[in-house]
Amino acid sequence: MTPAPETARNSIPATEIPWQRLDARIIWVDGLFALLSLVPAGLALLVADEPHVSTLIPVLAVAVGGVVGAARDTLRWVKTRYRLTEELVELRTGLLVRQHRTLRRERIRTVSTTARLRHRLAGLRVLTVGVGQPGATGYEALHLDAVTRTAAEDLRRELLAGSPEVAPVGDEVDVDGGAPGERVFARIRWSWVCYNVFSVWALVTAAGLLWGGYWLAQSFGFDAAGFVSGLLDWRSLGPWRTGAIAFVGVGALGVLGMAVAFVAENWAFRLVRVDTPTGAMLRTSQGLFRTREVNRDVSRLRGVEISEPLLWRWMGMADTNVISTGLTIWSMTPATTILPRGPIGVARRVATRVLDLDAGASPFAVPPRRHPPAALRRRIGWATLVTLAVTGLLAWLGGFVEALPSWLWLGGVGLLPVALGAAVVAWRALGHGIVGEYLVVRSGLVSRSTAALSRPAVIGWRLRQSVLQRRLGLATLLATTAAGHGQYAAVDMPARTVVTFAEQVVPGLLAPLVADGPAVEQSTAPVPESSAPDASPLEGTCHRVG
Repeated sequence: MTPAPETARNSIPATEIPWQRLDARIIWVDGLFALLSLVPAGLALLVADEPHVSTLIPVLAVAVGGVVGAARDTLRWVKTRYRLTEELVELRTGLLVRQHRTLRRERIRTVSTTARLRHRLAGLRVLTVGVGQPGATGYEALHLDAVTRTAAEDLRRELLAGSPEVAPVGDEVDVDGGAPGERVFARIRWSWVCYNVFSVWALVTAAGLLWGGYWLAQSFGFDAAGFVSGLLDWRSLGPWRTGAIAFVGVGALGVLGMAVAFVAENWAFRLVRVDTPTGAMLRTSQGLFRTREVNRDVSRLRGVEISEPLLWRWMGMADTNVISTGLTIWSMTPATTILPRGPIGVARRVATRVLDLDAGASPFAVPPRRHPPAALRRRIGWATLVTLAVTGLLAWLGGFVEALPSWLWLGGVGLLPVALGAAVVAWRALGHGIVGEYLVVRSGLVSRSTAALSRPAVIGWRLRQSVLQRRLGLATLLATTAAGHGQYAAVDMPARTVVTFAEQVVPGLLAPLVADGPAVEQSTAPVPESSAPDASPLEGTCHRVG
C-alpha cells in the first residue's frame, strides 16, 4: 500500500494521514522457506543408519532458524506501521517495547532497496533510508522489510524528490547505452574477478566451507575425514608435501568460493547518473540472488577517494568511494562504494566522470607533489625504533623463557629490512597538490589513499606538528569538511609552505589564525619546495578559537 502523493497530502493534517502496513506476502514466503529448511533434517533422519544428536545439530539449527525467522516476520508484520508526512518519515514497531521513530526528510542522504531471493519471489523489496547523524554519519535510520516493489519505487521517488521516469531532463542517451536522462558510467566486467579472489579472506572462506561441509556430511553418515585420508599415502609424502598440498587445495577452494560470491554480489552491476527535475542521482544497482540499488544525491558529492592496497598494488587494484555529506565507509549500507574492486585505470576514469570533468582536468591524472626527504628520515627513524624494540623484547623472552632459543633476538634483526622497505613505501605514497577546483592529498602504507576533495567543501584547517616534525621542518595539514571522513590530511609536508598552500586552496581561511609570522603569499602559482623563508609560519602565535 503506497502513501498518498505529496500534492494530495499538502492539505491533510498529519494526524489524518493513514499509517501504512508492511506487505503480508512476506509471511507465507518465510513460512515456505521454513518448511524447506526442515528438508535437510528430514533427509538426514531417513538416510543415516543411526542418527545421533551431535551429527544433527547443524541441520536442526537451520530448521529452528527458519521457523524462528518466519515467526519473527509474522510478529513484525502485525506490529509495524509507517507513514510519510510533509516533513517527517515515521515508523512504529515493537511488541513488549513500543518504538516510535521519526526522521526529518531533509536529513535523508540515501535511499536504497535490497531484495533477497525470498523477497524477489514474492515481488517484495527492503527499503533502507540513510541519514547523517552526529558521530554516526550514514547511520541506517529506517528499515522497511518488506514493501511491494511498486511501493518501494514510489517511496524512493518521493523521498529523493524527483523521478527521471516522470519528467526526465533532456533527451541525452549515453554512448554506453543509457536510457533518456541517464548516463552509464560503468558496467561489470568479469575480468575484475581476478582482483577480488586473491586475499587472506580466501582461506577464511575455505575454512567456513570445509567446516560446513564436514558437519553436513557427518549428518548424513558420510565419513569425510576417512575419505580424505584414503585419497593419498600422506605418510610417505611427509609433512612438508602434505602441508603444501593442503594449502593449495584449501586456497583453490577459497578462491572458487570468493569468485562465486563476487559474481552473485555484482551480477548486472551498473553505475549511472540519473537526471531529475530537482537535480541528479548517482545510482548503483547489482545482485543475482540478492539485488541492491543505492541512490545518492549528486548535489551532496564533494569528491572521490581511490585506495590501492599494498600487497595487490602490483596488480593495479583499486577501491573507489565517493566523498559525500552524510556518508562514510562505515555506513551500515555500502553507500560510498561506487565500483567493485577493479583496475586502477577504470577507477580513475570513472571517478573523473562522476566528478563531471574532462580527462585532462582530472585530479587523478596529475601526480601529486612529492614530500621532502625529511619525511623519509622520520619514517626510517620510526622503523629503526620499532626494530630495536622488537629485538629487545625477543632477546628478553629468549633469556627469560627456557623453552625459547637464545638466538630468538635474531628474528628482530631480520625485521629491519622489512621495516626500512615499508618506510620507503610509506614515504613514496605521500603527496599533495591542487588540480583545478580540487584539493588532492595522498598517504597510506597498507592502503595508499588518494582523495580529491572539492576546495569549496573545505570548511577549516588543523595544523599538527610533533617535536620530531618540528626538528625536521615538517608539519601535517588537515582539511576539515562535513563530508566523508571529516578531515583529509597532507602528512609531513614542508612546514614553510603550509600556510601558503592552505591559502591557495581556500584564500583567507587560515591566514588570520597565524600571527607574528611572515606575510602569507597570495599568489596562486605553485610554491617551490626549495623556496624557504627565514622563519616557519608555525613559529608564530596561534589564537585559540572557542
